[in-house]
Amino acid sequence: MIRLIGYFFGIGTTLALLVAAGVAIYISHLSKDLPDYEVLAKYEPPVTTRIHASDGALMAEYARERRLYLPIQAVPDRVKAAFLSAEDKNFYNHPGIDITGLGRAIYVNLQNMGSGRRQVGASTITQQVAKNFLLSSDQTYERKIKEMILAFRIEQAYSKDRILELYLNEIFFGFGAYGVAGAALTYFDKSVNELTVAEAAYLASLPKGPNNYHPFKHADRAIERRNWVIDQMVENGYVTREEGDKAKAEPLGVTPRRNGSYLFAGEYFTEEVRRQIIARYGENALYEGGLSVRTTLDPKIQLIARKSMQNGLLKYDTLRGYRGPVTHIDASGDWGAALGKVKGLEDVPEWSLAVVLDSSDTGLSIGLQPTRQISGDIVKERVEGTVSKEDMSFAMRHVVDGKTVKAKSPADVLQPGDVIFVQKNEGSEGAYTLRQVPEVEGGLIAMDPHTGRVLAMVGGFSYAQSEFNRATQAMRQPGSSFKPIVYSAALDNGYTPASVIMDGPITIQSGNTTWTPKNYDGTVAGPATLRSGIEKSRNLMTVRLANDMGMKLVVEYAERFGVYDHLAPYLPMALGSGETTVMRMVSAYSIMANGGKSIKPSLIDRIQDRYGKTVFKQDERGCEGCNASEWNNQPEPELVDNSEQVLDPMTAYQITSMMEGVVQRGTGATIAELGRHIAGKTGTTNDEKDAWFIGYTPNLVVGLYMGYDTPRGLGHGATGGGLAAPIFKDFMRVALDGTPNVDFKVPEGMNLVAINRKTGMRAASGDPGTIIEAFKPGTGPADSYWVIGMGADGSNGAGGPLSPEASQAIQAPGGGLY
Repeated sequence: MIRLIGYFFGIGTTLALLVAAGVAIYISHLSKDLPDYEVLAKYEPPVTTRIHASDGALMAEYARERRLYLPIQAVPDRVKAAFLSAEDKNFYNHPGIDITGLGRAIYVNLQNMGSGRRQVGASTITQQVAKNFLLSSDQTYERKIKEMILAFRIEQAYSKDRILELYLNEIFFGFGAYGVAGAALTYFDKSVNELTVAEAAYLASLPKGPNNYHPFKHADRAIERRNWVIDQMVENGYVTREEGDKAKAEPLGVTPRRNGSYLFAGEYFTEEVRRQIIARYGENALYEGGLSVRTTLDPKIQLIARKSMQNGLLKYDTLRGYRGPVTHIDASGDWGAALGKVKGLEDVPEWSLAVVLDSSDTGLSIGLQPTRQISGDIVKERVEGTVSKEDMSFAMRHVVDGKTVKAKSPADVLQPGDVIFVQKNEGSEGAYTLRQVPEVEGGLIAMDPHTGRVLAMVGGFSYAQSEFNRATQAMRQPGSSFKPIVYSAALDNGYTPASVIMDGPITIQSGNTTWTPKNYDGTVAGPATLRSGIEKSRNLMTVRLANDMGMKLVVEYAERFGVYDHLAPYLPMALGSGETTVMRMVSAYSIMANGGKSIKPSLIDRIQDRYGKTVFKQDERGCEGCNASEWNNQPEPELVDNSEQVLDPMTAYQITSMMEGVVQRGTGATIAELGRHIAGKTGTTNDEKDAWFIGYTPNLVVGLYMGYDTPRGLGHGATGGGLAAPIFKDFMRVALDGTPNVDFKVPEGMNLVAINRKTGMRAASGDPGTIIEAFKPGTGPADSYWVIGMGADGSNGAGGPLSPEASQAIQAPGGGLY
C-alpha cells in the first residue's frame, strides 16, 4: 500500500511539475508579447482645452474626451474613498492582484457555468490600469493573464498613489466625460472639491457601466448602485452611518453641463479664437492638448456691444415692416409638443417662440414654447399670454408676395397656428411684444488702441442663426470711412489741415473709361480746407487730393495701415471702393489713436500648455528693470514699446483733431451729444449698400457697419451718420459711463494757430469763422490763397472747364484765381 501510494504520489508530482512547467512556458510566452508598461511614466492623456475671458470667466471647452488631468494630491479623500470602496477596497494592501477577490470570482464563475450569465471579474484598480492603458477589452483568459502579469510589474515600478492617479484620470464616465475632474464638471457642474458624499459615490458607481446607471434613463438603478457604494464607504470606515444615511436620502441631483460656449454673448469671439488656435497649433492641440487660453474679451463691454448692435439692427428692420411668421403648426390640439420641436435662438434669451392661438382686431392670444428638461423631455404645462395691437404696431405694415401692404388689424397679419417670436414686456404679467429676426446684419469690434487687444466682437444678430462672423470674415466696402487714410497720407507728405482743395466737378478719363464722381448730396462747395473736406465727407475733394499726391502714395499708406494687402492704384479706391473687414478698419484707426504706432489686433493674451508653461504671449513689449531682485531707490520700471512708427505722431494728432470735427460739426454730429472727446468718421458706400462708423477716444476704438449679407440698398438717405453712428453712440454712452473725459494729447512741439475756417489762412483776432488748427514745426497757414486741384488757367486740373458756380466760388479774397 505504501509502495502504491508512493507510486501515485510520484505520478501526481510529475504531472504537477509538467503542468507547472506548461503554465510557466505559457506565461513566459505571453510575457514576451506584453506591451511596455514604462510608457505610463510619460502618460499624457487627451485633455480638455479651456478658453477664458480676460476676467477669468470660462468661455468654452473643447475636447474629444472631456478630461481635466488632476494630480492625486488634488483629489479629495472622500472621492478616493468612494472609488476604493466601489472598485478595490484592498488597493493599498495587495501586490496588484487581490487573491481573495480572485478566488471569490472563480468560485462564482464555476457556479454560473452553463447558466448563460456573464462571468464575474476580479480586477483590481492596478489591473484596470493595465487593461485601459496597455491592453484591449477582450473577454478572454489570455487577456486576463496578461493583465495580471502587467499588474505585478506596474506595482513594482510605480507607487500606489501614481497608479490611482492614472486610474482616476483615465476612466470613462459617460456623457463624453473622462477622468474624475471632467466627470464632476459634466455631471454636477462642480469641481471635485465641491462633491458631496452622495455625488462622489454616484461617480464611483459609473465606471462599471455608465449607460447602465444613466441618471435619466435608469434613475432607479443608478440610485441603487450609488447607495451600494455609500454602504461600502460606511463598512470600510470612510463615513459614519449617519453620514451614509443622509447621503442615501439625497436625489441624484445630476445637472449636466452643456458643451461648447458658456459665456453669454461671446459665441462669435469664441469661434474666432478656436479658428486661430487650430491655425496656430492644429486640431489635436485644441481638442487633446489641454491648453489654457486667456483671451482679451471684456465680458461687460461685450454685453454692451451686443445690445447696442442688436437694438440698431432691430430698429432699422422694424421700420421695413413684418415679413411673416417663423413657420406654421396645428394649434387646434396639443400644440405644446409641435411647438417644442421648432428651433429658436438660444443666444437671444430675451425672446421666446410662441404659437398664435387666436387673432382679433385687438391683438393676439399666444401659447409659449414649453421649456425642456435636461433629459430632453418636453414639459407639458401650457403657458399662455397676449400681444396687443400696440405691441405689434410695426407689423401693421407687412410683406405679402414681396409687396408691403397695410393691415387694418392683427387678424390680417397672423392666423392661429402661426409660430412667432415674442419678448416679454417688463412689469406686465402675460403681455408680450412681437419680434422678428432682422434681415439686415452687421459687425462690430471694440479695441484697445495701445495694445490691439480686442475687447468685444459682434459678428451678427445671432450666432445661433448664422455663424458667419461679419466683423472678421465679411469683405465690405468701407466707403468714406477710408478717407482718413487718404488724408493721413497727405498730412504726412507736406499737406496741412488748412490746405485748400477744390470741391467742384471733376471728370477722370482712363483709356476709354470716363468717371465722373459726385458728392453724396450732389452739390459742390468750391474751395475748402482739408478739415472741411473730411468733416463734410466731400468725395470730390478726396478724389482731387488723391489725384494731386498720386494714388501710389495712397496705396502705400492703405497697405501700411493694414486696411488692404494689395490695393489697385485707381482713383475710385480713394473713396473706399476696395473691400476690407471691420477688424482691419478698426486696427487702422487704432494706429491714429495710438500716436501713429502700429498695433497687432489680438484676441488672445496668453496660452499655457497642460503643465502651465506659457507657450504664447501677445504682449511683446520689453520691460527694463522689471525683474530686479530688490529696490534700491531706482526709478520704476517702464514698458518699452518697440512698435513700428507707421505714421508721424503729429500727423496722427492732426487727423484725430480733424475727425473730432466730424463728430462736433460734420456727418457724425449726433455723437456730439455725449459731450466726450471722440474722433470718428462715417462711411456710406455706393447705392447705400453699407453704413459705417468708426470712432475712438484716447483709450477705446470702436468700429461697425450695417448692411445685407447679399449687398443691396439700405434705402434712400441711409447713411453712416444716420444708421451706424447712433449704434456707436449707444455703445459709447454705456461703455464710457463713469470714466473720465480724457482729451487727446497734443504732441510736444506742435503749433496751434487760429485760422479762417473757409480760406485756411491765418485769422486775425476777433475774426468770425475761426478755428484753432494744429501745425507741425516749420509749417503754418498759407501766406497766399492756393487751391489744390485747379490749373493756373482756372481749369479743374483734370482737363474739363469749371462751371460758372465753381468759378465764382473760388474767387480769392485778394483777387485772382489760384
